[in-house]
This record gives sequence, structure tokens and C-alpha cells, in this order.
Amino acid sequence: MYGRYMKAYRKTDVEAEISVANPHRVVQMLFEGLLDRLAQAKGAILRKDYGYKSERISKAIGIINGLQMSIDPSYDEEAGRRLIDLYEYMKERLNEASVNLDVAPIDEVISLVTPIKEAWDNIPEEERERVNEIIEKKQGKISKP
Repeated sequence: MYGRYMKAYRKTDVEAEISVANPHRVVQMLFEGLLDRLAQAKGAILRKDYGYKSERISKAIGIINGLQMSIDPSYDEEAGRRLIDLYEYMKERLNEASVNLDVAPIDEVISLVTPIKEAWDNIPEEERERVNEIIEKKQGKISKP
């Protein structure tokens, strides 16, 4: 019973953080959540907990979809296309891990995501603020009729 309450608390806590987070922080949270789900899926395969493995891989793929949707190719079309293709590859590898009950593809995805996350985390604060302002202005234009 305690676990259920903790899960609800964590979900509420994450939702509250997302509601006030700037666009840069939201992407950071997606990367953090992705790496957590990948570690959980890997552990589930090793424990032979296949139901949990399926759930975790499904959630990881959902997060990758979210990262893909956050890409705005208008800044750099070639880089955007390459990153979208990389995310597609990651999803294929996770599907292979799920079907074959193999942790090697999960390890590969972790090795691909980690440097992207680290680069994202190391964006200078001034650049984060500049891009956040641009994104928030675009979102404002989109939400107005």
C-alpha cells in the first residue's frame, strides 16, 4: 500500500515540476526519465520479469517519441533529420531488446543517449535562456488564434 502512495506522490511531484519547468528543463527531464526506464528494463530482463520489461521499454519508446517531437528542424534541417533518424534507430534497438530478451541493445541505446544528455546538460545558461525565450514566444504565437 505504501508503494502505491509513493508512486502517486512521485507522479504529482514530477507533474508539478513539469508545469513550471522551462523548455530546456523539460528536455532534461525526458533524458533523465529515459535513462531510468532503460535501466529498469535492463534489470527486468535480467530478473526475467517480462511484464515489467515490456512496460519499461514501452515507456522508454514513448519518451524517445517525445524527444523526437521536440526537435525543430527549422534551426538546422540536416542535424534535425539526423537526430530524428538516430531516435528511430534507438526505438528499433529497444524493440529488438524486448523481442529477444537481450540487454545488449539497451546498453547500446544508453551509450547513444548519454552523450546527447551530457551535451544538453552542458549548454551554457545564457544560451538556455535565449532559446527558452524563443521557444516560449513561438508557443505563445501558436496558442493565440
